[in-house]
Amino acid sequence: MSLNKQYQTYQNNAVNTASGGELTLMLYNGCMKFIKQAIKDLENKNYEAKNTNIQKAQNIIQELMLTLDQKVEISKQILPLYEFMQFQLREGNIKNDPSFLIEALEFITEFRDTWKEVMLKNKKAQPVQGAQV
Repeated sequence: MSLNKQYQTYQNNAVNTASGGELTLMLYNGCMKFIKQAIKDLENKNYEAKNTNIQKAQNIIQELMLTLDQKVEISKQILPLYEFMQFQLREGNIKNDPSFLIEALEFITEFRDTWKEVMLKNKKAQPVQGAQV
């Protein structure tokens, strides 16, 4: 089995066995990766790759928007921020202006960091499960 195939199998297993919280964290990390790459693509004047990476980031934000439970008040506050990030990515793509992408990256990084903190606190709050003697 090739190294690339092994890595792909590992990635598939990581996604298939991840909790909902871990999947959300993966989405945030992926979005950050694609925005950073789009910024590099823009610097290198690789507009086709920039467009592809921005579209990938937009797709992730769209997925995050779809998973919001609108019955929960915080979701109603988060949705406009996701919409703003989508707007920034679109403007950065159309205008080839990295400042829009950087602002979207700052927002998604803040979301990721906050999500990571919440996951850590929830993990600490859960009782430790282990073998009982």
